[in-house]
Parts: sequence; structure tokens; C-alpha cells
Amino acid sequence: MAVVEAAREESAKAAQSHVIVVDNLWKTYEMGEQQVHALQGVNLQIRHNEYVAIMGPSGSGKSTLMNLIGCLDSPTQGQYWLNGHLVSELDDDQLARIRNKEIGFVFQTFNLLARATALHNVELPLIYNGTPSAERLLRAKAALTAVNLEQRMDHRPNELSGGQRQRVAIARALINRPSIILADEPTGNLDSKTGDEIMALFDELHRGGNTIVLVTHEPDIAEYAHRVVTIRDGVIASDQPSTRMRTGSLQH
Repeated sequence: MAVVEAAREESAKAAQSHVIVVDNLWKTYEMGEQQVHALQGVNLQIRHNEYVAIMGPSGSGKSTLMNLIGCLDSPTQGQYWLNGHLVSELDDDQLARIRNKEIGFVFQTFNLLARATALHNVELPLIYNGTPSAERLLRAKAALTAVNLEQRMDHRPNELSGGQRQRVAIARALINRPSIILADEPTGNLDSKTGDEIMALFDELHRGGNTIVLVTHEPDIAEYAHRVVTIRDGVIASDQPSTRMRTGSLQH
């Protein structure tokens, strides 16, 4: 018990200097009479302004880990700190508040409202948290300008290319000035050229100070990150600098 308590104290200390600290995280699903361990004692620490890829094949546990990091689910066992908050013990309402404040999500399928303009799609998180309309407008315009879409603010998703739609989604993810941007297969629905453009934008955001966690099954996309965490069968199989960090080649 003393060893466990010491490890928890170390994790709590690490939570002061890291944006993400995961300590002995388990996620178990009941499948009839069987128990399926999607995560088995995962430990992970991510510093502010790191650029990390979480990689693994289908069924490896990376999506489960993403859901826990993104406060979309709660662990069966273990502790998770996000920007100093111990979120593993929060209820659903508290999780929702932390999620909206601390995390900007970018999804493979964009998740935009079809009938809303780019500007309105980006404004949505601010509408939900009660930001006054004048401030909403200023911040949404600034976010779209930051992703080079100032000429497309009044366009609806069906009037935008796939890459432009993903830029709208990234602008929306930035709008609450989150602690981390969590990107789930962000190039999965894009051709390779457009995918490269979106990954170049993530590079830019990282240089601007954002912490980025990228979830992918594609090795070439993972290599855009500075650190690659590989998960297999619910455990971390490797955690090392990406090839471009090891070789000093930070330009794609």
C-alpha cells in the first residue's frame, strides 16, 4: 500500500507541471458474463505545449484512452488529472464542464451543423457557455482568421471543401482557448494533399503554444507529432520521440 500511495503522490506532483497525468488507468467493459479490459494500467504524462501522437491498430485501446483523456468517459480504476484537475472522480455534469473548458475536439467527420455558416459553427461552444454575442462574434472571426478562412465565414459546410470543413472544425476547437486540442483521425476523410495541409496547420498551432494530442492508426500521420505513444492490447507498448525529432527534421 505504501508503494501505491507514494506513486499517487508522485502523480499528484506531476499534475502541477503537466497538462495530462494518467496514473494506473483501467477501463473494463462487461460483455455478458465476460470482462473485457480495454485499458490495463496505463501511465502517461504530457507536458504543456507538447505535440503527442497516440497510435495503435483497431482494438488496441487508443480510442478508449482518447475518450478518457477527452472526459467523454470515466475510468474503471486509476486516476487522471487534466490541467491540475483530478477528473477521474468527477460526476457527469462536472465532466461536461471540464470538457467544455479544457478540451478542443477535432473529429474525422468534422461534426459541423449542415445548415449553419462557418461563423455560426465556430460560435456554438460560446453560445453554450453563455458568452455575450458581441464577444462571440469577435472571437469566432479571430479563430477563422487564424486558420486562413476569413473569406469563407458566411459559407455553409456544403459550400466548403473537405479541408476547409476541417479548418472550421479546428477553429471551433480553438474558440474556448482550451488546455489541449484532441484530434481524432483528423485527416481520415481527406485526400493526402489536403491531409498534409491540415497537419501543417497543426504544426503552426503547436508553434503558437497549443498542446496537441493526435489519435491515429496511420504511422505517417503520427510522425508529424514530436512524440509517439504506441498502445497495443490496452497497454503502452512504446513511448518515444518521433522520427523527425530524432533526426532533427522538423519540416515535412
